[in-house]
Amino acid sequence: MNFLQYFQTDGIRGKVGIHPITPNFLLKLGWSIGTVLGKNKTKKIIIGRDTRISGSMLQSVLEFGILSTGVSTLLANCIPTSAIAYLTKSLNASAGIVISGSHNLFYDNGIKIFYKNGIKLTKKIEFSIEKEIKNNFFYPDYENFGFSNNIIDPENKYINFCKNTFPKHLNLSKFTIVLDCANGSTFNIAPKIFQDLGAKVITVAIKPNGVNINKNSGSTNIVQLKKIVISEKADIGLAFDGDGDRVIMVDHLGNQVDGDQIIYIIAKEYLKENKLKGGVVGTLMTNTGVILGLKKLGIPFYATQIGDRNVYKKIKEKRWMLGAEKSGHIILLDKHSTGDGIIASLQVLVSMINNNMSLYNLSNQIKLFPQVLVNIFLEQETNSEKDLKIQDILSQYKDFLGQNSRVLIRKSGTEPCLRIMVEGENTLKVYKLAHHIRESIKLL
Repeated sequence: MNFLQYFQTDGIRGKVGIHPITPNFLLKLGWSIGTVLGKNKTKKIIIGRDTRISGSMLQSVLEFGILSTGVSTLLANCIPTSAIAYLTKSLNASAGIVISGSHNLFYDNGIKIFYKNGIKLTKKIEFSIEKEIKNNFFYPDYENFGFSNNIIDPENKYINFCKNTFPKHLNLSKFTIVLDCANGSTFNIAPKIFQDLGAKVITVAIKPNGVNINKNSGSTNIVQLKKIVISEKADIGLAFDGDGDRVIMVDHLGNQVDGDQIIYIIAKEYLKENKLKGGVVGTLMTNTGVILGLKKLGIPFYATQIGDRNVYKKIKEKRWMLGAEKSGHIILLDKHSTGDGIIASLQVLVSMINNNMSLYNLSNQIKLFPQVLVNIFLEQETNSEKDLKIQDILSQYKDFLGQNSRVLIRKSGTEPCLRIMVEGENTLKVYKLAHHIRESIKLL
């Protein structure tokens, strides 16, 4: 069986300066992408990036590799990941590339790639690119290089696209919204969208300097956002990650509202408006409370493996339209071809307006089960004997947790660690057990 060497759960990612996130590798990767994806009629590939300091350097060498295959580039510069998906499709490009480390800190970076229709690559295409990487790099005849061009006003193209997903007869004039842009690629786009739609906007982390992306901010750290929402008496807080494809929310009382709750709110609104097609795709990590809540509404649910690409694939297979990850990746295929934090936020605001309800009340229509995630960092890969011992440890605790409980373990796709999720009806038992399992596995 063939295994991907470089592509992980969501593209290629790692520390800058350490293989594969090096100029030499990015040059070869660009050449391979141009060779595999650039040979259609348009022969142009879009490139965008987030705000981290290494982005310009990596963009330069990646672009050089693409141009050397005779494929031209269209540069979007600093822009959200989901904007690249939109521009790739709307400008009829061969592919779209985002240079981003997503929710990671500035010293990480990576590559996400969209196919011509604005969707993430299949594993088959990723295998083709990796196969090409092994071949020798060569320059074409000098007259056969591609051309480099800038996209004219890419930000406004994407801003208008997002605003057009919001009903024209509604506005946000009654809302005070706190936006945490993580010093990332939504920093000058998200505020404009919500202001244009009439909201009073208070901004957090909109001054990127290349090294402060996701630092004490964004969807993975909402401590500051909670405080500001409460102190400003805002209606809602929205925290995007560094490349803007996920969102975590905060209600007016400072409570976190994650991807599970967000997709429930949206699905219920779609059902009420008679717009729902099929059911909802989640993952193995989706909270049981959400699944039971959807079931009460008569909405089918399917759990797939972790990763927004897996969620997308299953939505398409089932011919549904909604899917989400707990981390805040929300896929609304009637609105966009990929997860988009801004567009998902707008749909929740639509539900708040239509039902004249706060985010607190909307999200409390379901009861989440206590759920704890713990990470165990590995010094080396686990072997089959150790895996069996781990499974034996986990199997011992089903009766302890009681009915409607789960203990799941998986290897991370982005870090050298095991992720363990414990879920049940008793909060104290869940917390105690999660940490007991972690300590037990560490002793193996």
